[in-house]
Amino acid sequence: MRFFIAKLIVFFFFTYQITDCQASVTDLKIADSLFAEKKYQEALQIYDQILEDGAYSPAMLLKMAFITEGMGEFPTSTVYLSKYYSHNPNPKVIAKIKALTNQTTLVGYNVSDGQKFLKFLIDVNQEITAAFTLLMLLFLIAIFMFPKLRTGFYVPAFVFLGLAFASNNFLKQRETAIITGAPTLIMDTPTAAGNLIRKVDAGHRVVIKSSQDIWYEIEWNEKTAYIKKENLSKI
Repeated sequence: MRFFIAKLIVFFFFTYQITDCQASVTDLKIADSLFAEKKYQEALQIYDQILEDGAYSPAMLLKMAFITEGMGEFPTSTVYLSKYYSHNPNPKVIAKIKALTNQTTLVGYNVSDGQKFLKFLIDVNQEITAAFTLLMLLFLIAIFMFPKLRTGFYVPAFVFLGLAFASNNFLKQRETAIITGAPTLIMDTPTAAGNLIRKVDAGHRVVIKSSQDIWYEIEWNEKTAYIKKENLSKI
């Protein structure tokens, strides 16, 4: 009975994931069909919903950037391109953002090998957590099925429990945003009376560390700085 219940939990977990993915794929096909028919605004509405649900593809982001650029919404287009860059760090994307924002240099687009590896782990986070959870359940089942050997199963069960908890709660991408205000003041304290670090135009990408009233605490040139929330769009 315990083994049956454990299998049932795992079955419903994966069934939920598959059903959710299938719904997103169906919506994406509908939106792509509308895009092919040049019904851009209708396609954009569906793309926005898919993006809000967090089930998007890099190709979809490019299409959204194309649509919003055609609508003259350049700041929104740069947000989609910047999000696309997180998945595909291509110099052509930076060149396009520079063209849209009339910038010659941009901050925050360098991607190290460590960041690429972390991004890979984050992309497969659900699969990693599911694998650790399944292994934990198998060891828990073994504890009840083999009482004479249960002592040897306690440690791996708790280890996989800790790994599942860690991957589910800590294996997350740092929150990033793109500067959309022009000009934007970067301050050393969360107040207009602070010292000005730099005045920048739209297009730069920053890491958000925390939120304080109308300000975001960010990283700027490896130092703590502050920008008003109205001048940032989260990626």
